[in-house]
Amino acid sequence: MHSFFTTPFSRRRLAVLAAAALALPAALAQGNGFPGKPITFVVPFAAGSATDSLARAVGQSVAEKGGQPVVVDNKAGASGAIAAQQVARAPADGYTVLITTNTTHAANEHLYKKLSYDPVKDFAPISGLGKGGQIMVVRADSPYRSVGDVLAAARQAPGKLSFGSGSSSSRVAGELFQQMAQVQLLHVPYRSNPMGITDLLGGQITMMFTDASTGVPQITAGKLRALGVTSSKRTAVLPDVPTIDEAGVKGYDMGYWFAAYAPAGTPAPAGTPAPVVARLNQLVAEALKSPAVLQFFASSGGEVFPTTPEALAKFQAAETAKWGKVIKAAGIEPE
Repeated sequence: MHSFFTTPFSRRRLAVLAAAALALPAALAQGNGFPGKPITFVVPFAAGSATDSLARAVGQSVAEKGGQPVVVDNKAGASGAIAAQQVARAPADGYTVLITTNTTHAANEHLYKKLSYDPVKDFAPISGLGKGGQIMVVRADSPYRSVGDVLAAARQAPGKLSFGSGSSSSRVAGELFQQMAQVQLLHVPYRSNPMGITDLLGGQITMMFTDASTGVPQITAGKLRALGVTSSKRTAVLPDVPTIDEAGVKGYDMGYWFAAYAPAGTPAPAGTPAPVVARLNQLVAEALKSPAVLQFFASSGGEVFPTTPEALAKFQAAETAKWGKVIKAAGIEPE
């Protein structure tokens, strides 16, 4: 009988343990010395979107505190799947970070039969970033001056009124509105919310459910009219705009959230080193206290949402279950 130390299995096991022991100091050093080169923030939506604006505000602080530039790379399309896939396949060294939303990490797996990434297995959670609600908007010269007006018109002419969406969040908000109000609208998809807003301003669609960062500037400029907010309470940035629940669709509540993720690496456990994730979490936590980030949330009516990596993983799991129920109840079939 071979002893523990002489079997081929044991030699392989010892080799793995030895390699891990040798790698640990390097990983710790990597965390302590991180970042040592520029970091890329990959954003699943176009420039000018809420996620893009937040990524740039967070990136500004991370660059200042980390001593290295932060480059924002916008990869819009496929409801965020293009960006998510890019980060999932990137080197797991902490230098590629996905700044994303519930679209890619809670909703998409219920909206598509097959995804090019796994929202859990392919990513190492870093931190939550923020939460907020969306705004139901129409053109300023629209005949619809309230949610009640939209409901009346939609019931009179089913399928005639249209709503655009540039993310899963905006789409599900519109689909849930139809489900709960028992009306039929025409859904028009876009690569990002700013693109949908462009068509809304041009009269190609009737309305949108958009993030405040994208919608508020157009509302303030008098180009769009806000009819309702999707969250359960009014937003401080538009205090006179009622919630959709208040406006007549009782029980309506559909918010959104932002978070940061690093590649998990393939195969596990060869992912982004824990010390690097911890350093990124620290940099993000500091960024969420920065003037630029606080101004972003003040202008968008949202709130900061810092978490530990472990807390973000638990939150994501709960949100994935919640979005799955909402999508199923809205009657949305996976594409």
